[in-house]
Amino acid sequence: MMTGEGAQPARLRNAPSWLIAQLYAYSHRVRNERFAAAGFRSYHYRLLAALAEFGPASQATLGRSTGIDRSDVVAALNELAGKHLIERAPDPADRRRNIISITPAGRRGLDELDEVLAEIQDELLAPLTSEERDRLTGMLVRLVEHHVRP
Repeated sequence: MMTGEGAQPARLRNAPSWLIAQLYAYSHRVRNERFAAAGFRSYHYRLLAALAEFGPASQATLGRSTGIDRSDVVAALNELAGKHLIERAPDPADRRRNIISITPAGRRGLDELDEVLAEIQDELLAPLTSEERDRLTGMLVRLVEHHVRP
């Protein structure tokens, strides 16, 4: 007999893969809503963060380093260029490709998005103590490094 709306079988309720999937869906929704409210998408954050950390790069390199499909990279870079957050310049080594750089306005935009992301993390991890958050993050990093980025 089911007890209450939304009741789940214990097999699911206690399965890490199921829990991760549920939390991903919630996290994805909140992240998209918050970034959209700030006038951005998560692709924008990923691209700006990569440019700020690693420096100028080609579109192909940005796609690989951020895990964004090539066609989506182009569209997101067009949006960022329209907001003057990035600049494109021909690659001196290969005039057929562009090198992308973050602008000062792009760094300010990234700083704003860092604040949005911090708010998202606080909401997502609200029931956890600071120590629990650190432990969870460490375990998630280990899992991602093992399964996603071997």
